[in-house]
Amino acid sequence: MVGAKTFHTIDEYILQFPEEVQEILKTVRNVIKAAAPEASEKISYQMPTFAIHGNLVHFAAYKNHIGFYPTPSGILAFEDALSDYKRSKGAVQFPLNKPIPYDVISEIVTFRVKENIKKAEAKAKKK
Repeated sequence: MVGAKTFHTIDEYILQFPEEVQEILKTVRNVIKAAAPEASEKISYQMPTFAIHGNLVHFAAYKNHIGFYPTPSGILAFEDALSDYKRSKGAVQFPLNKPIPYDVISEIVTFRVKENIKKAEAKAKKK
């Protein structure tokens, strides 16, 4: 991330990057919107974030990769599809010098939407 600038919108966040990275970030954003049209957008942890019944996914640009943060369950459920990428418990890195797997991002977002809705419904039943 660049400096200690505070971002208030995803548009502000995207605009700080070079044009080719902006295009990737815009596409990631559109893929997420298409997979989760009812999700709201916000900045959380100074990263673009989509939320529905809590945080869904975050994403961010770095010098050499796009970081995608679908929580540990999102990484675990798509371990095979993400096996070519550097990943940790709750994050995956998509190198900027390789094609971004937008289809996998879409599938993970769809999975996370279902997961968050299920959690919200379970929570509502307990009340």
